[in-house]
Amino acid sequence: MTMIFVQAEHSYEVTFTKSWAIDLVKRCEGRTRVAVIVSKSFAPDLSTLKNLDSELHVFEVPDGEDGKDIATLTKLWDWLGAAGFTRSDLVIGIGGGAITDLAGFTAASWLRGLDWVAVPTSLAGMVDASVGGKTGINSDYGKNLIGAFHSPVAVLIDTNFLISLSDRDIAAGMAEVIKCGFIADPKILALAGAHSVTTVRQNPEAISELIQRAVTVKAQVVSSDFKESFARESLNYGHTLGHAIEIFSKYKLRHGEAVSIGLVYAAELASARGLISKEEVELHRTILSAYGLPITYDRQAWQKIAPLLALDKKARGNTIRFVALSGIGATVRLEDLTSAELDAAYERISV
Repeated sequence: MTMIFVQAEHSYEVTFTKSWAIDLVKRCEGRTRVAVIVSKSFAPDLSTLKNLDSELHVFEVPDGEDGKDIATLTKLWDWLGAAGFTRSDLVIGIGGGAITDLAGFTAASWLRGLDWVAVPTSLAGMVDASVGGKTGINSDYGKNLIGAFHSPVAVLIDTNFLISLSDRDIAAGMAEVIKCGFIADPKILALAGAHSVTTVRQNPEAISELIQRAVTVKAQVVSSDFKESFARESLNYGHTLGHAIEIFSKYKLRHGEAVSIGLVYAAELASARGLISKEEVELHRTILSAYGLPITYDRQAWQKIAPLLALDKKARGNTIRFVALSGIGATVRLEDLTSAELDAAYERISV
């Protein structure tokens, strides 16, 4: 069993397991009440949890980003209140990144903070959303604009969940893995570059190593910078345009698909400033497209997408800030970009 430690406002373990339910039962010991939050379309086998000495409450919420809103959160608060949840009780999120974001913020906001455990079931959830302590819901004005830093007490990663994922979801998760390669661990790029969705699915050792390397990158960054000064902002490489495209598409694109486009865009911005080479920009395109991820977007959409960049959480005042590369494994902040630079970079990724 592999464990990666994260030191945030408290220390916790990211545990790689082959029996998530058995490990979860151990995490519930001593709790009077346990709330499990899942999506309506995903029904994990909770039979093992029925042997708990705790009261078990299972709350189903809308799927994906549809569940990350104030209406769903209000219902969860009502359920917790009606069930009598106290500060010694436990919240568990079992699902993709949207579920762990929601479960974490539910825990953060009830009684000013309950313990919670993340059980990510998607690749994106395993390498990104469940680790780091950023919890939240969406606003009409942007993604994850309402939230809190509230770390789980444990993260349980069981790669058996990946067997039932679609190729599209595997690819979307790989965008976050590849991002970690560009910002901190070039070995990820070498390993990811040797595979495609099909071959990585057929190689459990490879996908396990990719996940562990990506989680290690995030754990190291979060441990050095929990509340997001620039060190942690590096994890948002590709996300400034990515989040804007997600909003514009009304979340029809997977998060990783939008981030993939954002990665190429950020690489183009850096290349135009002379920070990275054309070959390094092409490396972005080559690796991402090998997983069937989008690397271009509609030229006509730019007029509506550009204003959405200001909703990014890295923005300060009227200044839009981008994470960029100064080389593979090295990040810088770009905060003096002109409209002409933004337009020109978008033109190079548009169709």
